[in-house]
Amino acid sequence: MRETELMLAGYGLTTAEIFYRMPDHRNVLNTFVWQEYDLAPDYPALFRFIEFWQEKIEGPLHSVRFTHRKLIHPGEWRHVVGEFRLN
Repeated sequence: MRETELMLAGYGLTTAEIFYRMPDHRNVLNTFVWQEYDLAPDYPALFRFIEFWQEKIEGPLHSVRFTHRKLIHPGEWRHVVGEFRLN
């Protein structure tokens, strides 16, 4: 689906800041920012990514902070049939 279709279907932009430990230096924390359109309150895409990280990436997770924002609300969208221009 395209982004507009996702937003109209109730998806919102989810941004996660992932803190993880470096594989060779356990005392060093690094960050990774992840963004994707996802459904609140279950966040299936975010949890799939976290599971992928834990299975495939060597840097162990320290913590995850995330925020979710719907970009189009039901009251903000309206279908326009025509347009009139006055010169």
